[in-house]
Amino acid sequence: MELQPAGVGAPRAPATPGPAPAPGIPRARSVTRGTVVAESLEVAESFAGRFMGLMGRSTLAPGAGLWLRPGSSIHMLFMRFPIDAVFLAKPGEDGGRRVVAIHARLRPWIGVVWWARGADGCLELPAGTAAASGTSVGDVIRLDEVDADRG
Repeated sequence: MELQPAGVGAPRAPATPGPAPAPGIPRARSVTRGTVVAESLEVAESFAGRFMGLMGRSTLAPGAGLWLRPGSSIHMLFMRFPIDAVFLAKPGEDGGRRVVAIHARLRPWIGVVWWARGADGCLELPAGTAAASGTSVGDVIRLDEVDADRG
């Protein structure tokens, strides 16, 4: 799958249902709430991609995010801005991933999540996205294009 830079496409408010993204651009959609949590996602599944994550960037555009997989912990070392971390379980039979933990407004440099029980990966989103989209533990999120590539 081709990786897309964060912020590709027109920035949108994180909690608005929007039109389908262009083919190939992953997004995170709340099945529970009927909203788009992230309009465009970068995907980091390699060791190097997960290690670098959002380090070295000055911001994350509204509507953008980073999907880190696999993983159940993250750190904020070398980060310059706060983020929301939404941890998701493995996809169920319907393709949806249950939200197992949310850590809102993790602080740069000192924020850390040691372990999110049941997590298969983490959505890193602009700070405030989880609250703005109404995302809660137990919600179901689909990662369009990401999980579709796995069949």
